[in-house]
Order: sequence, then C-alpha cells, then structure tokens
Amino acid sequence: MEQYEPERLSPAQVAAMRRSFRNGRAALTRRSLLRASAGGALALGGVGALSACGIPAAGKTQGGVSADDHSATEKTVNFSNWTEYIDVDDSGKHHPTLDAFRERTGITVKYTEDINDNNEFFGKIKPQLAAGQDTGRDIIVLTDWLAARLIRLGWVQKLDPSHMPHAYANLSAQFRNPDWDPGRAYSYVWQGISTVIAYNKKALDGVEVKSVSDLLDNPKLKGRVGFLSEMRDSIGMTLLDMGKDPAKFTDDDFDAVVARIQKAVDKGQIRRFTGNDYTSDLTKGDFAACIAWAGDVVQLKADSPDVDFVIPDSGYMTSTDNMLIPNKARHKTNAERLMDFYYEPEPAAALAAYINYVTPVDGVKPYLAKIDKSAAENPLIIPDQAMAARSHAFRSLSAKEETAYEEKFAKLTGA
Repeated sequence: MEQYEPERLSPAQVAAMRRSFRNGRAALTRRSLLRASAGGALALGGVGALSACGIPAAGKTQGGVSADDHSATEKTVNFSNWTEYIDVDDSGKHHPTLDAFRERTGITVKYTEDINDNNEFFGKIKPQLAAGQDTGRDIIVLTDWLAARLIRLGWVQKLDPSHMPHAYANLSAQFRNPDWDPGRAYSYVWQGISTVIAYNKKALDGVEVKSVSDLLDNPKLKGRVGFLSEMRDSIGMTLLDMGKDPAKFTDDDFDAVVARIQKAVDKGQIRRFTGNDYTSDLTKGDFAACIAWAGDVVQLKADSPDVDFVIPDSGYMTSTDNMLIPNKARHKTNAERLMDFYYEPEPAAALAAYINYVTPVDGVKPYLAKIDKSAAENPLIIPDQAMAARSHAFRSLSAKEETAYEEKFAKLTGA
C-alpha cells in the first residue's frame, strides 16, 4: 500500500488547477454541460495551504478500514457529489431518484453538493483520511485519476459484491476493468465522460473533418481550431490519432504528441486551448471544429442546428466519475445499497435523462426511451457496441509522471 506523505504541488500542477477552476470541467454551471465550480480563488488557496502545511505522514494503511457499520440502526447515507450532477424535480428542491430509494428502503440520503474540484476536495478530506478518521461521508464521487490515488493510499473500502448484485451484473463492459481498479473492487462508475470532435457545419463551409489530423493539418482550418486545456483529453486524442494506445504510451510517445501539437501552434493552426468556454467559440463559428466534451455537445446540438460531432476512426477518450466509500464510513451497507440502486435500469435512466452523460448501466435504453426517445437514441448518452469498443482511457500516472507531463503541457498551451 502506498504511504501518504504531504506534498507540495508543482508549478505545473498549480497551473492545471487554475485552468480547471477558471474554465475547465470544474467551471461549468448548466446541468447538461458538466460540473460547476465555486469559490475558485479561495479553494485554490486552500489546497495550496493544505499541501504545504505539516500534516503528519500516515503510516501504511490497509484498504477497507471501517468503523462499526451502523447501517442497521441508522437508516441514512451521507452522499457527497458534484454540483448539478443528479436529477431534480420542477420545484428544484427534490431529487426524484433519491426519494424513490428512500420510499423503497426506508433509508434517507443526506445529499450534499460539496465537490467543486477534485484537488480542492482532496485537500478537504485528506487530513481525516490520513489520520484514520471518519470524513462524515459514506459515498464520495471522484474522477478516475483521483479515485486511483485514494485506492493506492488505502483510504477507501473494498465493496461487498453481495450487496451490489445490479452493479455487478449491469456495469457496461467498457468500464469494468480500469487499470487502477481491476474488476471494480473499490469503485463503481457514477457517469462516463467522452471526448469527441465537435464542429460547426456553417463555419466549416463544406470542409470535411473526421480526425485529429484534420484539425492539426488542414490549412483551410487555420486559426479556427480549438484544443482542450485538459491534458488527458488533448494528449489522449492525439495519441490515438498517431496510432498509440493512451493506456500504454511511453515518455517518448508523450513527447512526440507534444511536438506534433506544438507544430500546429507554431503555424497558427490552433486558435487557442480552452476549457468549457469553447462552447461559445463553437456556436459563434470562431471555432470551425474542436476537441469537445460529449456532455456539452448534447446540449449544444439541442440549442444550435449547426453544431454536430464526429467520432474519429482512431477512437475517442473516455473518463469516469466514480462512487467510493471512504475508510471509517459509518453506513457502508446502506451506501452499497444506494450505489447498487443506481445500477437498476429504471433509476439509471431517470438520471441519464436529466444530466445527459454517458450512462454506465447496461439495459437502460428502453427505460430511457419512455422518458426521452431522442436521448435513448443518442450515442453520446448510450454508446452502441461499436462506439463503446472505440473508447480508450488514459493510463494511470505516477506522481513523477504527472508533474513532468503537466509541465510539458503547460509550456505547450502557454499556461
């Protein structure tokens, strides 16, 4: 088990966090667009302070460290999630799927939208986890790379499959075996996030875009191309275009991608690197085409007939936000029952219809069609087998790699 030591963020990692707070995935506000950030400057300062302060190093910890499970006597679950990341009724005060879970089980969910950014939230919970204390949370939702870190540190509990029959049976094949949690022993996907190529048909004016090579090399698109300021998305999509596997690439592969994108920057092919603010550039036509997040594209297509997307033949990147149970959580069984509930097709469909992400649950389509037929037919929400087979995940990075790669990417983007 990896030992936790307090660490200072490298300048590149700090820059990456600032990009995320300012305009990355953490900066989104509409429910169909991705997740919102609040208090960016304060949160960033908080992370820096926590990283630099003298939190004692924890000894090696064992996965699955639990307090006594009070699920039988305390019919509650404390669930921390990102903002705008669950279904809401017309009043804006209730979450229908959580209400349905309570009515069926008698378990009340204390639902808190207190995750604004992965790094900020890690800074919030790591003092308790490092000290072997209860965080006050039974379920937390973290993006795959941070979920991997908590699993390595031994700070989350191993799940009991006997409490999660639907999750075990219905998890989509493309999400079953990440390199950081093979077989999903410690985590289950809340929602998937796909990275694709989006374009404005009017701005393209007949120019065909089918690949990242088109974005980087077609002179007719010079100055009208956007890449994302999130490293794993832009680097991953270009790795695929160059015939490399994002799950297995080397340092040399990474450097080759950076050099290729740098060439496009130098010749003015790429207009700029953006977070979610590319949505404005795309709808206005300032970007003819760009690397984009599928959750955005679903909404943009609904709002603008000129916006569409393409999945390159080389494939596309996918990442996940994942439910985990922290060490010392008081209500582990109740938490597992709630996690399993969202792997039943009917509640999974209700969730997908509202937030428009990639559902990780097989068998959802007929239930989603009853709610929203167009959503059920949308491959950005329910990928068909052929599309799912073209998805790729960015491999886990060591702390050393994370620092080195972010520095190189920051230099490339001018951050």
